[in-house]
Amino acid sequence: MKTNKLVMIPGPTPVVRSIQDQMGRETVAFGDPIFINDFKELLADLKEMWRTTGQVFVVAGTGTMAMEMAVANTTKRGDNILIVSHGFFGDRFINLCERKGLNVDILSSPWGKTVALEDIEKKLSEKKYSAITVTHVDTATGVCAQIKEIGEIVKKFEDTIYIVDGVCATAAEYEYVDEMGIDVLFTGSQKAFGVAPGLAILWAGEKALARRVALGTIPEFYIDFEKWIPIMNDPSKYYATPAVNLVWALKESVRIIKEEGIENRYERHTKQAKAVQAALEAMGFGILAEKEHRAVTLSNVLYPEGVDDVKFRATLAAEGAMVAGGLAAYAGKMFRLGHMGNIDKHTLVSTIAAIERTAVKCGMNIELGSGLKVIQEGIMGL
Repeated sequence: MKTNKLVMIPGPTPVVRSIQDQMGRETVAFGDPIFINDFKELLADLKEMWRTTGQVFVVAGTGTMAMEMAVANTTKRGDNILIVSHGFFGDRFINLCERKGLNVDILSSPWGKTVALEDIEKKLSEKKYSAITVTHVDTATGVCAQIKEIGEIVKKFEDTIYIVDGVCATAAEYEYVDEMGIDVLFTGSQKAFGVAPGLAILWAGEKALARRVALGTIPEFYIDFEKWIPIMNDPSKYYATPAVNLVWALKESVRIIKEEGIENRYERHTKQAKAVQAALEAMGFGILAEKEHRAVTLSNVLYPEGVDDVKFRATLAAEGAMVAGGLAAYAGKMFRLGHMGNIDKHTLVSTIAAIERTAVKCGMNIELGSGLKVIQEGIMGL
């Protein structure tokens, strides 16, 4: 009998039926009055829920495109930019910014740790930086940056734009744009929103919008704020074709978030993550990220000595759960387990059970039920 496979990678995340149904609707013209109204309501909700008086952009594209959009609209060739990196995806900014002709300085931490706040403030005080980038959750390391505290630091440097990569965080980790001093926040549809890949979502605060105006004409075309602002203000206008069905899907995702309550959603992710991570540790696995800086959206799980990564993940897939491998120096040494978006407690329990069975089959000395007991206790009340 075939075992149903749970998709537990750090994105794309599982898409629930009501969101799937929106993607399966009959596609209409992007000028259809019903679609225009739905798009307007979605944009209004995103601005209100992430608390900004600035602008929100929902554009066909990926999180990587949104990353480029953030940098392109706030910096020009020759500017200084500070990249705070906690892993592989923080480092991705380096090549992007160098191609833009920016002068790049990097503050990085060993994988699993964070850059000290005092080091960030010290570096910002050394020269004039046009922007600073911080990845809220680095998917390669499972580290969660202190974006609120960094925001307080950046407020002291009024010429510096604060860019936050929220791809593996937004709609799961606490994020409020204006309150946290964030000038640009961006994400993709396929992570904690629980929508299929294909939409870039970006919030720009008043400071970032003013910077875009001050830059004048920029080399970029498709990702230019100035091209998209008229459409975001009035979706009946045309610049480039919107992803109609994905917009509907994102609207349904936002409806689900509103129904749960965004603060409740943040709290649920926190409780689920702690339960999952405690269960994994009870089975003898390690977690790469330091406990005080662990993400709630995924766990980067270190194998005990002697466990073969390829065999483990293949066995786990056969047992019913698909996870991702480690990256860079941690390839073969860990697996990455996503637990964000609309994943429920039944899925989490089933996943831990599958990991237990796999651990036994791969020769780990664990007692069946050791992880299940911990996660069951951890999710009580959810």
